Amino acid sequence: MITRFRLLISFLVVVCLSATVTRSAQAQEITIALGSEPTTLDPQVRQDGGERAVNDNIYETLIARTVKGELVPGLAAAMPTQVNATTWRFKLRPNVKFHNGEPFNAESVVATISRMLDPALKSENLSYFNTLVKAEKVDDLTVDVYLKSPDSVFLSRMYWMKIIPAKYSADGSFASKPVGTGPYKLVEWSRGERVVLSVNPDYWGGRPQIQKVTFKFVQEPGTRLSGLMAKEFDLITNLSPEFVKRVPKVAKVEGLEHPVIVLNAMSGLTGDVRVRQALNYAVDKKALAEKLFGGHARVDDGQVLSPTWFGYDPNLKAYPHDLVKAKQLLKEAGVAPGTSIELIGTSGRWLKDKETTEAVAAYWTEAGLNVDVKIFEFDNYLKRLFDRQTRPMAIYVSHANPLLHADRTLSDYYLKTGRGSSNADDMLAELVNKARGETDSGKQLGLYHQAVKRGYDNALFSYLVGIELLYGVNNRLDWVPGVDTRLLIKDMKLK
Repeated sequence: MITRFRLLISFLVVVCLSATVTRSAQAQEITIALGSEPTTLDPQVRQDGGERAVNDNIYETLIARTVKGELVPGLAAAMPTQVNATTWRFKLRPNVKFHNGEPFNAESVVATISRMLDPALKSENLSYFNTLVKAEKVDDLTVDVYLKSPDSVFLSRMYWMKIIPAKYSADGSFASKPVGTGPYKLVEWSRGERVVLSVNPDYWGGRPQIQKVTFKFVQEPGTRLSGLMAKEFDLITNLSPEFVKRVPKVAKVEGLEHPVIVLNAMSGLTGDVRVRQALNYAVDKKALAEKLFGGHARVDDGQVLSPTWFGYDPNLKAYPHDLVKAKQLLKEAGVAPGTSIELIGTSGRWLKDKETTEAVAAYWTEAGLNVDVKIFEFDNYLKRLFDRQTRPMAIYVSHANPLLHADRTLSDYYLKTGRGSSNADDMLAELVNKARGETDSGKQLGLYHQAVKRGYDNALFSYLVGIELLYGVNNRLDWVPGVDTRLLIKDMKLK
């Protein structure tokens, strides 16, 4: 009898220990719901928020940011020094390896910059790095980076450039099986369903608390909310404002994201500045901020910049909502009632992207136009946004600028050669290019003010609102998002 009792006790102890181990393992895992799937895991090719959410944990940069936004050394051993006005020298951290064992060294940095600048890559990220010329190895742990001209934004640019392995980056599987130096490495990418990362046991920066993260792709905001409430997800992105009071916790970043409609100023219906101005007057931006975004937004002051970014012009004011003036301008431009205009958008990538596109379409319809709204899956949408050969009449985009400097925004969306621009304005291009090389901050600011004012006068966009980025968070997860909006798992803690 005693022997049977002891066997039973032993069995129960084993079961309890097993359950404890299982719960402990699960406690170190989290699940994050993203609104869109990465189009690639190559960190240099696309401007893709889903890709960044994953790759920010796989790859690292020479310079990093604190939660508050201060620039600090990352893979660089210290902040770089200037050799001269157009040359910066980086000393690199020793004994750092990529996930496949390849050493991180000067060759990695040279390969990273060379590949990014290679025209054959056709990178959508070039606007981040448009002053770079090349990088040269000084020794194994020293690199010189050369610029076209002096650049006050250089340190922020290097904070955005993920360092890739020199040899493996030429492998054909690089885009689907990424290898970085970061705290997490890829375990699985099940297309259409999830990406799974596990902790890098050899990470130079110390072992993070969370051992495993699963990113799931859930386009519908209501479905993401349901998963959070059912504790299937620990964190959801693009939390809808109407759900704020329903979630366990809310994390947010103030006013970094700018939904905007890029208007084709070169041809077609929107080639007439009066039409573009009419499209601005037609939209009730205050109603978008208060009703669609539940007060978690502010009306943009006629520029695609936040007040905290260098280059913002406090003297510009928003186009007021004036339906009578909108109709008058369309009439002056010879636009008959019922004239068609195509408006392109996407769904799930940004907070209320589809809803914002449809709301703008309703305002334009009220002004007398026949608006043809086309919502594309994200990969097909990106092809239309960045197609320099065939520019849409009007296309929605939500622009964020983690460099916190006007050069990034203006180079991509104002400059006539920018990846997302739709104008051929030589004078505007001259202002943007001149500002980039200006070393006097006061003069540089003046040039940016001229540039955004010109964009406003010519109504290159239908300016909308600046919104807060909202995240729904499970009670067991502690996380404070940084101003750069990166989802850094190593900064997250579990209770």
